[in-house]
Amino acid sequence: MIRRFQLRDILSLLLLFLSSCNSLSFGNSSPPSRPGIVRVWAHSGQAAERQVLERQVQRFNAAKTGATVQLTFIPEGSYNAQVQAAALSKDLPDVLEFDGPFVYNYVWQQNLVPMDKLISASVKQDLLPSILQQGTYRGRLYSVATFDSGLGLYGRRSQLQAAGIRIPQGNQDAWTVAEFDRALAALAARDPDRQVLDLKLNLRGEWATYGFLPIIQSAGGKANGSLNSPSAVTAMQSVQNWLKQGYVDPNIDDGAFTSGRVPLSWVGHWVYKDYAKAVGKDLVVLPLPNFGQGSKTAQGSWNWGITTNCSTPTCQKSAMSFLEFLLQPQEVLAMANVNGAVPGTKQAIAQSQLYAPTGPLRLFAAQLLAGETVPRPQTPAYPVITSAFQEAFANIRNGLPVKTALDKAATAIEIDRQDNQNYPDVQ
Repeated sequence: MIRRFQLRDILSLLLLFLSSCNSLSFGNSSPPSRPGIVRVWAHSGQAAERQVLERQVQRFNAAKTGATVQLTFIPEGSYNAQVQAAALSKDLPDVLEFDGPFVYNYVWQQNLVPMDKLISASVKQDLLPSILQQGTYRGRLYSVATFDSGLGLYGRRSQLQAAGIRIPQGNQDAWTVAEFDRALAALAARDPDRQVLDLKLNLRGEWATYGFLPIIQSAGGKANGSLNSPSAVTAMQSVQNWLKQGYVDPNIDDGAFTSGRVPLSWVGHWVYKDYAKAVGKDLVVLPLPNFGQGSKTAQGSWNWGITTNCSTPTCQKSAMSFLEFLLQPQEVLAMANVNGAVPGTKQAIAQSQLYAPTGPLRLFAAQLLAGETVPRPQTPAYPVITSAFQEAFANIRNGLPVKTALDKAATAIEIDRQDNQNYPDVQ
């Protein structure tokens, strides 16, 4: 079967891969697997995250389990493209880190092996339900994660109270979209420039899908079936109206909330330390508005999987031993404490200063534990879906009629589905 995504990108992927051979020395770091050697690729994210992972690899190797991890960092900006190039040349590592929703495409391309029979029952039981949900495709578990994510609204409590705005306690009493509209109007009436909301418009790429697809899901729509349904169009018209009303700060300097220009910021867990430092005890964390079918929020972050290049039972056992090492509570917290993410296991959450029942970010953990989060579309078509939605969001932001923007995205997704015969199982 012809795979449209590969044919379209094959030349650029191969060029990226060949150029990266020089810059990252893949030839030295990715030799054919040797007994006891586990080759691991990870994204080159924040410096603190890299340092933690390097120390974790050192601790694992020092434990003398019979397996030795060789770690290679790949630039985050071209990560998926380089994974695709390595898959084409059959040079994937044994263990691969990847952004969560790409797991389905990687499975469909036969790049990952199921780990249901590899992971121990106790480790699997300790994982957050959201991580198990995200890592499962067609009933098999293909990925695990040491952390998950939280998305909501950060607010300045004193300004909300001064404007007479009710402060929700959780998802069950989240603002309706009508209440949120009234809250924005009330805040704008007290603000000289009327800009009272930060949507992190300075961020690009996956942020649009992660940050705003929950709006459509809260309205009852689905990205791979009813992206342009009447309820989805109405929901995204609300967003466009916030922009037209002048409520949204463009946030070019990424300081809209910390500088005090706006009292509300729509963003994830990763800003908490900066926001808490700037706002102190006046900071409040709130659920996203309810667009009709309950407040929905995003989930998912970087995951780990075992590739089909790790084909022997010995290799797979060694790879799983490394992943289970990373999922020990102290190792989960070592990473979560530097990147601020939601710890990926129940034991680690209970020990977390941020996410335990009395922690300031408990809302994000509670959403994940209660199943109030929605994974990004669980389909091999995800790379096309996220690209189409990102374009749609940009068009909506720039004033294109919402239905036109969503119709265009839905058409692109449908064409891809037809091109790939609805992504049937590949044996």
